[in-house]
Amino acid sequence: MTASQAKAPGRPAPAFLVRSARMDDVRAIYALLQFFAGRNLLLGRSLSSLYDHLRDFKVAVAADNDQQVLGVCSLHICWENLAEIRSLAVAESFQQAGVGRALVQTCLEEARNYGITRVFTLTYQPEFFKKIKFRPIDKNELPHKVWSDCINCPMFPDCNEESLIWEAEA
Repeated sequence: MTASQAKAPGRPAPAFLVRSARMDDVRAIYALLQFFAGRNLLLGRSLSSLYDHLRDFKVAVAADNDQQVLGVCSLHICWENLAEIRSLAVAESFQQAGVGRALVQTCLEEARNYGITRVFTLTYQPEFFKKIKFRPIDKNELPHKVWSDCINCPMFPDCNEESLIWEAEA
């Protein structure tokens, strides 16, 4: 569990913790992802999928209320040395307060712990990821297996998500 405190301009700094998701977080994770999926900002996940992949998810929760999910992110292992940052979503009232960065950093640390040195993401927010040392990569450089979720996306085949990759420093 990681404790963080960040301050957005003109706002008090929210105190939050990043921890592994638990069963009692699934409904809140689902609601948060559906909110942004409804705006075509990410691919929604079914409740069944969330339960199936619960171990992939990290949540940011209010430091004073472990039940208040402020944000979510998952690390999905794709292949031998490749994982994907998926389902990054932060409640609107907590955006620009370090929650998303803390979630991604926690997932990258987990990737390092598994010995994974390459992590990619498909995103409509490339500038956010570039600040965390992701760089653009041609989608064609990623394995075809990666595109299995794309078929279920309402934006397919006219998606304009950008692909970026993070590579661990030697």
